[in-house]
Amino acid sequence: MTQVFSTFSGNMEDMGNGTEITEVVLLGLSRHPQVRAALFFIFLAMYLVTVGGNGLIVTLIVIDSHLHTPMYFFLSNLSFIDVCYVTTSVPQMLAQSFTERPTVSLGRCLAQMGIALFLAVAECLLLAIMAYDRYVAICSPLRYSLIMSRKVCILLATGLWVSAFLLSIVPAFGMKGRLCGGNVVNHFKCEVQAMLKLVCSDTRASVLVMMMNSVLTLLMPFAFILVTYGRIGLAVLYIRSEHGWSKALSTCGSHLAVVGIFYGTTMALYLRPQKKTFANGEKVTSVFYGVVIPMLNPLIYSLRNRDVKAALWRALSRK
Repeated sequence: MTQVFSTFSGNMEDMGNGTEITEVVLLGLSRHPQVRAALFFIFLAMYLVTVGGNGLIVTLIVIDSHLHTPMYFFLSNLSFIDVCYVTTSVPQMLAQSFTERPTVSLGRCLAQMGIALFLAVAECLLLAIMAYDRYVAICSPLRYSLIMSRKVCILLATGLWVSAFLLSIVPAFGMKGRLCGGNVVNHFKCEVQAMLKLVCSDTRASVLVMMMNSVLTLLMPFAFILVTYGRIGLAVLYIRSEHGWSKALSTCGSHLAVVGIFYGTTMALYLRPQKKTFANGEKVTSVFYGVVIPMLNPLIYSLRNRDVKAALWRALSRK
């Protein structure tokens, strides 16, 4: 997934006529004005809910001392990623909703792809770290504060962001590619899978490295999460009290829901065999992956989490 961006980092010329490509035309989700108008209000509402919900979670975690724990520290990182991710594409899509020929400069398109990949890799790694945090909380509760100390959490967060940068942005400068046949992209944003359809130079090396990086950034974190929750499940079987069961489920339920939704759509988008053209159905998957999931995350954590709801009531009572 991460290495696709590097395919476009070279000299971008149309091999058909040798003219330099300086902009990309985005077809969007629909060409009908009425549909685009309806989509404008739908995505505007979703964007406001996403930014407002995730922003509220970050604010509560910062101002409420009861939420100054490792779990909520990593949750604030997740909310920050979600806000940044939707901001890379939705405002542009809203601004171009009523444009007959929506175009994006090539440099801005490449930047959008790079930032989106960086944030996607960061979320993959972050969900694995959050699973480890839940594992320590349930399987080693007496040593939890020692293992997941403030210093360890900061080191994990720093390693997360540095690793995401090294696995997504840095490799982008290592390979070159050429576009051919035009600059029209069948998407509402500069999605790597859609942009890859325009590349006509030999991308076998890029695809090989892409597959290797996909293992590091997608399959390995997912496998780690599965093993972690397998261990958690075995530990929960030894809990005899109903209160212990309830606490374990409430602790892991929200994270499991987020993991299932995120990895399910990500794998459906990036790990299936690629076709020569980008289908409209794949755009729907991209909408769910890039817009719906960041909107659902704060709803999942706030509706299923007593601590977040209690922090919200405390914040409101102060006023």
